[in-house]
Amino acid sequence: MARRPPARPATDRLYQVPLSEFIAERDALAKAAGPQRAEIRRIQKPTLPAWAVNQLYWRSRSTYEELLQRAADLRATHDAALGGQPADLRGAGRAHEDALARALKGTLALLAEGGHPVTDATRQAIATTLRGLPSEEPPGQLTRPLEARGFDMLAGAGLGSGGQVRTAGTPPPRRPAARERQKPDTKGAARLAAVREAAAAAAREVKEAEGLARRQEFEAARAAREAEKASRKVEDAEAAVREAQEALEEATRTAAEALRARDAAQAGADRASAALEAARRREQAARERLETLA
Repeated sequence: MARRPPARPATDRLYQVPLSEFIAERDALAKAAGPQRAEIRRIQKPTLPAWAVNQLYWRSRSTYEELLQRAADLRATHDAALGGQPADLRGAGRAHEDALARALKGTLALLAEGGHPVTDATRQAIATTLRGLPSEEPPGQLTRPLEARGFDMLAGAGLGSGGQVRTAGTPPPRRPAARERQKPDTKGAARLAAVREAAAAAAREVKEAEGLARRQEFEAARAAREAEKASRKVEDAEAAVREAQEALEEATRTAAEALRARDAAQAGADRASAALEAARRREQAARERLETLA
């Protein structure tokens, strides 16, 4: 399991708030961050599936950790099988699927608890993201859905009848000699043909179901990407509006200060004009007295 990065309580809190409050919480955090303001303002708002998986980490840690452990076990089992060692891929795959089912159920419950509708596309994107864990992003801080790693798809490959991988040193089961094999009767051959046809039909159904599941997963991932693009556009527009609002507020403050300075200057000019007028009157009076004395 990948080593976790050091915790950052401030941004940790950001990923736990309701999704509708993310932008406001991020901006408030940025204003109080000082030198880190620009860095925090660049934090992207998670998509709905990413936010839901984040909540599983923050609010149901044991379920989240179990899923990561089962994924690690599955990878280790797969590596052992590739190395020619006995490995129960089927058992590891089942354990991972069980953990995935519990994680998906818990995540969808948290999503519904947050008042978000659970659509098929959202459900599929969450399931794919859970399969893609762990990610390169810090746990609990996803911003977009992940791609499935696909180790669980390998759990049924190369399995023997007991669910074990046949390694390079394990000889294949010995076929009975020709004289040991009995010639089947007609009814037995018919039954065998019917069983084989049923098995082939079942295999075709499984293949079709797998193809449908892959197409649905692809469509869900595409829908999630489109939703993410739309969310980014909305976020960019909101950021532009906020910046314009801040610029308007700054311009308003500057204009108010200029008006106050103008009013103060006008008042000073009025006082100077009145003083000049008074001085002229005193000068005129002095001249008149001087003429009288002359």
